[in-house]
Amino acid sequence: MLPAIGLSGQVKPAAKKTDGLSASTPQPEAGRTQIRIDKRTPAYWRITFDNPPFNIFGPDTIPQMEKVVVEIETDPNLRVVVFDSAVPGFFLTHYDFTPPLEQSTKLPSGRTGLHPLPDMLVRISKAPVVSIALIRGRATGVGSELALACDMRFASREKAILSQWEVGAGFVPGGGPMARLPRLMGRGRALEILLGSDDIDGELAEEYGYVNRSFPDTKLDAFVDALAGRISGFDRQAIADTKRLVDYASLPTDPEIGAGWDAFISSVQRPVAQKNIGRLMEMGLQTNRDVEERLGHYTANLAER
Repeated sequence: MLPAIGLSGQVKPAAKKTDGLSASTPQPEAGRTQIRIDKRTPAYWRITFDNPPFNIFGPDTIPQMEKVVVEIETDPNLRVVVFDSAVPGFFLTHYDFTPPLEQSTKLPSGRTGLHPLPDMLVRISKAPVVSIALIRGRATGVGSELALACDMRFASREKAILSQWEVGAGFVPGGGPMARLPRLMGRGRALEILLGSDDIDGELAEEYGYVNRSFPDTKLDAFVDALAGRISGFDRQAIADTKRLVDYASLPTDPEIGAGWDAFISSVQRPVAQKNIGRLMEMGLQTNRDVEERLGHYTANLAER
């Protein structure tokens, strides 16, 4: 019998025997603040994900993220935001598989008419503010999709890992990477990322165009801070107009993004996906640090069982 998977509408899984790595892993606190805003200047903000142990994104994250996106859209002085993480080893990871499916599907549509998650990603892309992802640690699933929605992405050469792991578990990514990745790196490389479902390090991510540039970890923060500070001193209207014109030439349409979410919701309920997610939960998905850190390895093992 498979362990219960929240996205199937069943009850949460019972505690499982593991290799010991998850036994001492603290669990996220319900209702805690998962996202912080550091307004370094009126024009330059750092937005930090802080939901230990793994920065998992779930339906309880969505209202907090919505407030952040509204602030980005409406502050008249803001010019640039940098998304980063306070959780060692994890930028932002995959969607939470423990809450019941209806906690996600019952959420009202966002301003674009899309589900709140793809809605917020679209709005970040189209906001009159420059968005930069500073990637240190794993950007898996939603983390990769947020990075792709940002205007620029910079990664730690040693510590960044990006991935769209979903096909390896039998379902479709929901945050729009099928629409965004081919525009960044071409069809073949996009399909390699999506269908290979493997981990991509910072150096290869730069070579493929997944990120703008990768840096030695010790130099990443200084570069991003200097770039964000430089942009924040420029005229806001010139920034917004230039970005809007680039958007015309480069962004996918809202229906393209929405189609990915619809496919995710349908595919995650299929028997093969339920079986594979169940196996991953047995291995320690969301509880075992080794599984979260080497998700590409564990999804590859699904085919062997």
